[in-house]
Amino acid sequence: MEITKKYRRNLSIDRLSELPDSVLCYILSFLPTQKSVATSILSRRWRYLWTDVPNLDFLDENQGTINRVLSLYKVQKIKSFCLADEIDCDDYQIGTWISFAIERNVQNLDIWRESADVFLPRSLFTCKTLVDLRLNCCGEFPNTGSAVSLPCLKKLHLIFIRGYESLPHLLSGCPVLEELLLHLSFEYCSFTISSPTIKKLMIDINAEIPEDLDEMHYTDYSLEIDTPAVVYLKLFDNANYHIKFGSLASLTEASVHIQDYSNDFLYSRSVVEFIERLRNVRCLKLHLSHRAENIHSVFAARTISFRNVTKLEMTTDCLFLPKLLENADNLEILVLQEVNEKIDRWMEPQQVPTCLVSRLRTIKLLRFVQTKRKFKAVKYLLKNAEILEKIEIVYPCYLTSKKRIYMLDKISSFERGSSACKVVAYVG
Repeated sequence: MEITKKYRRNLSIDRLSELPDSVLCYILSFLPTQKSVATSILSRRWRYLWTDVPNLDFLDENQGTINRVLSLYKVQKIKSFCLADEIDCDDYQIGTWISFAIERNVQNLDIWRESADVFLPRSLFTCKTLVDLRLNCCGEFPNTGSAVSLPCLKKLHLIFIRGYESLPHLLSGCPVLEELLLHLSFEYCSFTISSPTIKKLMIDINAEIPEDLDEMHYTDYSLEIDTPAVVYLKLFDNANYHIKFGSLASLTEASVHIQDYSNDFLYSRSVVEFIERLRNVRCLKLHLSHRAENIHSVFAARTISFRNVTKLEMTTDCLFLPKLLENADNLEILVLQEVNEKIDRWMEPQQVPTCLVSRLRTIKLLRFVQTKRKFKAVKYLLKNAEILEKIEIVYPCYLTSKKRIYMLDKISSFERGSSACKVVAYVG
């Protein structure tokens, strides 16, 4: 019996060894470099096989180990080079490793280092082979006078990098850039994002929120965005930036998270003007929280047609819902999550919105808890949605089973305009 088991084990090892080196290197490319190197003890054939793997992924190695690995590495065209923050080394050493990757024609470079003093070699911004560049918490943007030429770069992720005012200079050297992700800390400066090729744009602007929100004021700092080819937009802003957009004619999907701590009418007006620019999207996700009363007062005074929206996700209070339903004639999927418990009223639309009569098929209520206005809103939707197929109720995990059952029974008892509508409830 033992002989049979040993034979099978040896047979499986032999089968793996029969694979060509190119296949084995491809398999090893999915492992962190530390584990890839560890396979060198398997046999004489495996001893230096890892040196031909096109990916280098360093997670928690020390400086000496990485230097030894690079000294033995053979590949002249690196597909992916990744350095994680846990690596024990000095900031200057990071720059020398980046230079090594550039000299080996790296395509994807991912550097995570929580230090602004990391040395980023000038050759990084003139690398002819880079396709995907990700810098996390390290270094700064190249100065306006320095050379920037990244002719193959398609993806650029910059997380908490210093010197936003030089961003236009960096983008000007990226002629085929398609995806840009920016995580910014509020530095009291205005800056611009301009590119004719970006299709996917993700911006996260963070500011420290004072304990007393009355100390949070609207500023005249602005973010100007000119990306006419953008198809997908994701924006988070709690710094009360005045955001100005150029053409958004190509935009089909947008996710916008605005936290208005300023309670300032001018800022609220700028937010609504921005939302108005999203009128051509098909999928719209709006998160309007914290002192949204001013935004609503401006929003209610305007007529904004979202004629192309088929899916709408909202995290806000009930006040915004009627206006959006009235102006989204082709809405098919509605996802709601309410956050503002201070505004205690639901106002029915003056007439039944077109989308309820002929389009709306799915309603999803996220983190649903019991309040009178929520029941009124749900009752109205169920009564007037004539072709509704399903309403999903997602309870928060802290809600007791007794309350869940009560809410489900109450909603199930509401009149339904669609006989085909099913009520589904679960914890999520």
